[in-house]
Amino acid sequence: MKIVVMSDSHGVRQTLEMVMNKQPDADLYIHLGDGEREVHAFLMSHPEYQDRFRYLCGNCDSGFLVDPTLDKFVMTLPYGHKIFAAHGHAYQVKYGTNRMRFDAREANADIVLYGHTHMREYRYEDGVHIVNPGSLGAPRDGKRPGFALIDVCESGVSVNLVELTR
Repeated sequence: MKIVVMSDSHGVRQTLEMVMNKQPDADLYIHLGDGEREVHAFLMSHPEYQDRFRYLCGNCDSGFLVDPTLDKFVMTLPYGHKIFAAHGHAYQVKYGTNRMRFDAREANADIVLYGHTHMREYRYEDGVHIVNPGSLGAPRDGKRPGFALIDVCESGVSVNLVELTR
């Protein structure tokens, strides 16, 4: 199963379009929030992606186009894996991921996704993949806009952080 994870596009539809054009065959697309307008516009012009797209409400989203209570979700994946995804602002991830990881452990998730910080990160701790895809619209880590590509298969989970190039 191929999963594309992105976050924090903040009105920059061009980078969202770039990701979708580079990864048209993914099984699942997850946007972790702060990009409701460009995601809505993309899905209106490309309805064929609707069933494969999940969107979380971020702290900068108005809630006009997306339910503001959808700031996290848990999803079961093939081969016994499970995702816990949150935008991250409610967990105050700028100060660490401990609170979010606690909820993920309670949900028996082995993949934790979050955004909000605009800084790409991947680490593997205590059997859990912790992934922040960075920002599509305003990176704060000195890197170009990027996203995460996650492959889930029978032999395990593979995570790659991808930098967008023109």
